[in-house]
Amino acid sequence: MRRPRRNRRTDGIRSMVRETRLSVDQLVYPLFLVDGEGVKDEVTSLPGNFRLSTDTAVEIVGECMENHLSKFILFPSVTDSHKDKRASYSFDPDNFYLQTAKAIKKAYPDSVIISDVAMDPYSSDGHDGLVKDGEILNDESIEILVKMALEQAKAGFDIIGPSDMMDGRVGAIRSALDHIGYGNTGIMSYTAKYASAFYGPFRDALDSAPKAGDKKTYQMDPANRREALIEAELDINEGADFLMVKPAVHYLDVIQSLKEYTDLPIAAYHVSGECAMLTAAARHGWLDLESAVPETLTAIKRAGADVIITYFAKWMAERRDSLIV
Repeated sequence: MRRPRRNRRTDGIRSMVRETRLSVDQLVYPLFLVDGEGVKDEVTSLPGNFRLSTDTAVEIVGECMENHLSKFILFPSVTDSHKDKRASYSFDPDNFYLQTAKAIKKAYPDSVIISDVAMDPYSSDGHDGLVKDGEILNDESIEILVKMALEQAKAGFDIIGPSDMMDGRVGAIRSALDHIGYGNTGIMSYTAKYASAFYGPFRDALDSAPKAGDKKTYQMDPANRREALIEAELDINEGADFLMVKPAVHYLDVIQSLKEYTDLPIAAYHVSGECAMLTAAARHGWLDLESAVPETLTAIKRAGADVIITYFAKWMAERRDSLIV
């Protein structure tokens, strides 16, 4: 008689036959950046995560590197005084976001830093693209996004992350990078970024919510799965090096679909709302965070993610000996 329980009998046996293995090498830690010095301001709706000035961001990166966490994705929180309709501060070489990237790479050259390419943190309209008469303009937005991406590459970002969901932006960025000699700079495209209800704490951290309307004309409909394959085909043909699904937990089927569709690495963004729910439940004593976080990230990995962006990355790295197998 076949008895599957025999392979579950001890921890040693279970670890020997474990099908999905999660490693700190696969985790990316998001960092929120602000202008200034000595800033470490906790995001109220995302406990344990902070808005950081350049100096404190470098310190946090150092702490992570000591725990073998070396991948980071950076997001700027920009004051209104630096915002305009064309997001011009985004491609100012002296902006604090680019200067922080340079400081991180100088202090920790072995770190891997991923950028964010979208207009919303820098836009007075709060949208990922250029707004005219209430419409988000696609091709005109790409011109701005390319300028932004080029300055990020010059600042030392290893991977450029277009998160805007404008059609054709991956190809335009790839062509522009190659043209100025940055052919080795990768692109992690937000291939299937959904118009999700789970971005709230992120928008709190960056103060980047739209001033009018919503993002449903460019971010994907949460009801659609096959549409993600259309986006994937376009991004692959335009030169993406990674394909991303965002959010992760609520779109495991989409992660699996993209994993089966392509040999490119699949990234999944365990977004702020998904992380905040776990933290809030644990603080009420409704679940055990030490068990729930690894189980959640393992589910994302099991669905097919090669890379997981999560606000629990540092938390996991600090517990890697007991939690990551």
